[in-house]
Amino acid sequence: YGGFRGNRWLRNRIKVFKQFVIPSLMHQTDQNFVLWIAWRYAEKTNKHVIELERWLKTNTPFKVVFTYSGCPFWDDKYDDVTARERLFNTLKDGLVPLMDYAPDCEEVYWLLQPSDDCYDQNTIASVKRSFEEKELQAIGFGSGYLCNYNTLETLEYNPKTNPPFFAIKFPRETFFDPGKHINYTGPYKSHEYIGDKLKYEQFEGRGFLVGTHGENISTHFNH
Repeated sequence: YGGFRGNRWLRNRIKVFKQFVIPSLMHQTDQNFVLWIAWRYAEKTNKHVIELERWLKTNTPFKVVFTYSGCPFWDDKYDDVTARERLFNTLKDGLVPLMDYAPDCEEVYWLLQPSDDCYDQNTIASVKRSFEEKELQAIGFGSGYLCNYNTLETLEYNPKTNPPFFAIKFPRETFFDPGKHINYTGPYKSHEYIGDKLKYEQFEGRGFLVGTHGENISTHFNH
């Protein structure tokens, strides 16, 4: 799709995001976090993106940052050399606006948040507590639920590989240095391999909900 699926698709995804994902974030028991939303540079002037940023900063209690340098993790559509170069440039530009939100900390906890899925309300508190108590580099969930957002039918979801619902703990200096950031993560080239690259542990129980709604790129309710 040339990196963009059109404004109709985008409007529908934003609607899902506001209807399901934002309420789930607002119900987190720990509200001390920054919501970082990463876009392509071309979306910097997209009226739907501009409106979303304004809406979020007006209607949510947590901090919100939009960046426009692309997706801040490995994209396996490219060969390794191109993928590393793309990721380096994305991080070089995208991490700068985040520095003001972490001026004095020694570590940064980065929780991956798919744009149409939800976490258990205690996830942020549990991630913080686990990283403080255990010698881990990453922690996440192995199982959760699958929901048809059109009907609200919900099923148990047991992926056969590691799903994209995990957090990574970075030393602050490493997180904000693009080269060190990439090398620290392995780099893992897809969420299935996070446990091969970092000292990783899974929470017990079901901690996420995958939302399906007809506009998903890869997941559908029959999963």
